[in-house]
Amino acid sequence: MQLSDYGHLIRSALAEDLADVGDVTSSALFGDETLVARLSCKARGVLAGAEVFAAVFAAVDEKTSVDFHRNDGESLSPGDQVATVEGKATAVLSAERVALNFLSFLSGIATSTREYVEEAARGGSARILDTRKTLPGYRTLSKYAVSVGGGTNHRMGLYDMIMLKDNHIDRAGSITRAVGAVRERWGERYRIEVECRTLADVSESLALEVDVIMLDNMSIEETRRAVALCDGRTELEASGNMNLSRIREVSATGVDFISVGMLTHSVAGLDFSLTLAAREKY
Repeated sequence: MQLSDYGHLIRSALAEDLADVGDVTSSALFGDETLVARLSCKARGVLAGAEVFAAVFAAVDEKTSVDFHRNDGESLSPGDQVATVEGKATAVLSAERVALNFLSFLSGIATSTREYVEEAARGGSARILDTRKTLPGYRTLSKYAVSVGGGTNHRMGLYDMIMLKDNHIDRAGSITRAVGAVRERWGERYRIEVECRTLADVSESLALEVDVIMLDNMSIEETRRAVALCDGRTELEASGNMNLSRIREVSATGVDFISVGMLTHSVAGLDFSLTLAAREKY
């Protein structure tokens, strides 16, 4: 990641929390004294977003130091000490909630992704894909967290891959016409994925030698038949209504990918706390 990927998000988050006044509570209680705070995890999960967490404190006061004892991608348990923050009291407390919000959100995505990746491995070798179902503005960070959790990033947006979905195909009149129009416009510039609703759609797409075939809301039996039909000639992605209880069985069908929208659109945050050290310690 680069600061340009999330700097604007940090500025926006701090602006909505501090406005042009600041932390009126902390400014009434503290002067120029410094403090030390310990970041700890309160649940099992996977750490993601350490760099962003530290950047929030730096945005409030660049003299604040953040020392992480764990790295992104490492597993955490309740009570684990994750980082130490030291700096001016008003700066640390002004940045605390925003920093925790970023860390909780990203670690939640990484944690959920790790669960899906491990469950898929119990059934087969399918890789877990994210989707474009992300909180507006947070796509880069969300997809970073998916990769930290062991998942695979799908296309970043509408600009870097062709995906022919039902609306495109219905408008064009057929999969063949839609693929033809895309190739006439772009040639071989972009990979082409086609959403298939039936096994007949799969056969049609296979004959067109597209790069990826998405099996949309197909049953386990239909998915197995699609895998046999394609016989390794193209990559297959299973999609639609994917939850953790289904992943092992879907992976066992032999598909290459399973896309899971909930990784980024409705994940639960991982719980952290930032606790001040005893006064005599700072």
